[in-house]
Amino acid sequence: MSQLNSSPHDMTDKRVVITGGGSGIGADMALGFANAGARVTIVGRRREALEAVAAKQAGIEIRVADVTNEAAVVGLFATLGKVDVVVANAGAAESAPLEKTELDQWQRMLDVNLTGVFLTLREGLKHLDSGGRLLAVASTAGLKGYAYVGAYCAAKHGVVGLVRALAQETAQRGITVNALCPGFTETPLLEASIDSIVDKTGRNAEQARAHFTRTNPTGRLIQPADVTATALWLCSPGSEAITGQALSISGGEI
Repeated sequence: MSQLNSSPHDMTDKRVVITGGGSGIGADMALGFANAGARVTIVGRRREALEAVAAKQAGIEIRVADVTNEAAVVGLFATLGKVDVVVANAGAAESAPLEKTELDQWQRMLDVNLTGVFLTLREGLKHLDSGGRLLAVASTAGLKGYAYVGAYCAAKHGVVGLVRALAQETAQRGITVNALCPGFTETPLLEASIDSIVDKTGRNAEQARAHFTRTNPTGRLIQPADVTATALWLCSPGSEAITGQALSISGGEI
């Protein structure tokens, strides 16, 4: 989990909401923000996973909600009141050649990766004051194309567009809106992709992992802590001029 044992970013008494907080990037962010002094609410569909994260660090509370359900997201923020930082992180990935992508798979990718972000940012914005921060975890798939994940790429490109548009609306209010675009990141989601490659191609796990690391010029996978550090910076004093950006966290991947 988070490698931020002590943070230079003072988030004392800030209220932070992170969707998809039960694993991967969301869980690491929760620990990083809580370690910096924030009061963190993590949101997800699996209570046990959320509870496991909250048990690791004081200052983390949980809420069970599905970000694709409008009523659930509206109700979530109604119970929280004023917040300072909202991170729309919940997401999922499925792969298939486009000609074999069924409409229901396409819709699932849009629902969780784009509509869920829209609902989270829309409702979170209603509870932010000047100086608030909105972050969406997109992907390098929101900046370029990858074969066999057309629906996922389309959704993540949509997130980047949404962030850029919303940043224009909130600029005069002192609220920044940015997208974090990690490259292939060491998370359970990536492990599932590696397992899928092994099952479908006959390659071993090491060969499948190399498929992802070779896209990164530094020759490694991005770590969740890399994304957490960027998020903390964007929520700290001195980042007020950074808005409407899609920050690639990818080791220089083009």
